[in-house]
Amino acid sequence: MSVSTEERRGAAGGRGESASSSGPLAGDGPSPRPSRRSFSPEYKLAILAEYDSAPDGEKGAVLRREGLYSSHVIEWARARDAGALAGVTDSRESGKRSRRSAESVELERLRARNAKLEADLLKTLTALEIMGKAHALLGQLSESAEDQDPPRPSKK
Repeated sequence: MSVSTEERRGAAGGRGESASSSGPLAGDGPSPRPSRRSFSPEYKLAILAEYDSAPDGEKGAVLRREGLYSSHVIEWARARDAGALAGVTDSRESGKRSRRSAESVELERLRARNAKLEADLLKTLTALEIMGKAHALLGQLSESAEDQDPPRPSKK
């Protein structure tokens, strides 16, 4: 004896919904998209200190308690070793620093573009000079051809 889909739905809740509150048949519509977690540098340093001081068997417990993955700790340790987490500064100062770096990036881009345009200008001027010399040479050849008598056909 088989049970139909309608009977299963009726046994689950009676209104055509599935037993779970999330999913495609939830009454509230689709679940809201979860937001990405962000961690402050102070939190990262505290977790790294706790993780590093924990014995080997307890490191997993720290990760589970905080809801973290080992990749978080690895990434944060690399950032700490590179000095990215060492200087926790005021957020107002970091905006100035990023603006300065954006300005320096823009300056480098403009310098590279200027160098390319100068190289293109030099090529164009060289080509123009060659065209002028070729025009003068063709003019000289044309004048010398007009001065000479045309060759006479030879008789055989």
